[in-house]
Parts: sequence; C-alpha cells; structure tokens
Amino acid sequence: QVQLVESGGGLVQPGGSLTLSCVTSERIFTLNSMGWYRQPPGKQRELVVRFTNLGRINYADSAKGRFTLFRDDAKNALNLQMNSLQPNDTAVYYCRGLKNGAEYWGKGTLVIVSH
Repeated sequence: QVQLVESGGGLVQPGGSLTLSCVTSERIFTLNSMGWYRQPPGKQRELVVRFTNLGRINYADSAKGRFTLFRDDAKNALNLQMNSLQPNDTAVYYCRGLKNGAEYWGKGTLVIVSH
C-alpha cells in the first residue's frame, strides 16, 4: 500500500506562486508513474503533470511554461512549483502514484487563487 501525503496549498493572489509537495511512503524510483492532478470546483479531475519511470514527463497545456515538476529522492517527495497562478488554477490538487498496476491517491491540498 503506497501512501501519498500532499502539502503546500493555500490562498495566493493572482500572479503569485506556490510550491506543492507530495511525500510518498515508497522510494520514488519504485513507482511506475507519479504525478499531480487537480479538480476545480464543479469540474472533473484533470492531469497537471506526471512522469514515468521511463523518464517521460507530460505537462497539461495549462501547466506548460508556468509549472515545474521536480523530485527530492532523499525525502521521497515530488514537488510542483507553480508560478503565475490565475483564478482558474483554483482547485484541489492531488498526488497520484502507480505501482504494479495499482493506483494510489493522496487526500489532496486546496489551492485558492484570489484577491
């Protein structure tokens, strides 16, 4: 059972930045895939960015140029640096891990972009 715990959400003004962190109970290199998803109010969950153990990183169009994924293997953490945040980035951000065909989700962290 892989456990994922997100942190770093909060209230930020438009144009601001936040860094989200997802700490996993497993070494990141043991996962087949890991990434960030988000669910805006009243909408379906959508991909933000994910990577695979084959080295591929996929960013959603909405994240390209503004968000950066980086990992801290010493802390078993997958971090998401978010810049130039806009109100439509408001959402619950979830961490997802995939291992041996099983899918794991964290409980999410809320990001609100507003004045």
